Amino acid sequence: MTAAKAHLRRETREGGLVAHVTLDNEARLNVLGSALMSAFLDVMERLSREPDLRCVVLTGAGERAFVAGADIGEMADIAGPREARAFIGKVHACCEAVRACPAPVIARINGHALGAGLELAAACDLRIACEAASFGMPEVRIGVPSVVEAALLPGLIGWGRTREMLLLGLTYDAMAAKAIGLVGDVVAAEALDGAVEARVDAILAALPEAVRLQKSLIRRWEDLPMREAILAGADVFAQAFLTPEPHEAMAAWKLAREARKRGA
Repeated sequence: MTAAKAHLRRETREGGLVAHVTLDNEARLNVLGSALMSAFLDVMERLSREPDLRCVVLTGAGERAFVAGADIGEMADIAGPREARAFIGKVHACCEAVRACPAPVIARINGHALGAGLELAAACDLRIACEAASFGMPEVRIGVPSVVEAALLPGLIGWGRTREMLLLGLTYDAMAAKAIGLVGDVVAAEALDGAVEARVDAILAALPEAVRLQKSLIRRWEDLPMREAILAGADVFAQAFLTPEPHEAMAAWKLAREARKRGA
């Protein structure tokens, strides 16, 4: 049997580095076992150190699944709480690696996103799905609760939908997932790459340090009370002026405005 891997494809553009990461366990619907998670963590660690990284596109191999969950065969061999904590800790580490990546991560959801796969998608900054994709947290049906990054779901879909999804183990099709706010866009399979590319282009059209600061601030907002979140934003706004980006971009904007006035 071929070992599951995390493949990395680098694409250097004028706007910087775009990385495409594929979780490849296609024969088993890209389920997250220990080997695949270790490979993914290694890839994300290396990418996060890239100073020119602008965007990561994360997907699963093949046409059937993004990630269809954690490896049930591996979980069935868990001997007790200590081993259970080690396994779920690795699932959390994969999600945390996505959230900690300084550049935005786009989930290209090409099929099933279930259990740990949905947690990984929720950890991404943007989610785009094909029409055949499905979403769910079926853990209660195999004797365990949904944990770790399932805690992100209330911020995406609200507490009511989260309770429904987790307590009932329901599966949602792509359009239902979009209706509850779980994914940003749903397109035909043949249009998926184009839709992802449009988001990548939009990220590259923005300024890199501003985007990195924005992602880091959004993460802080998730953990802070509202008043502290507002004040943290003021600090990050000031921090932006430690880079040349605001002055250069605003100077260019002023020149363009003057040129439009002269042409009027």
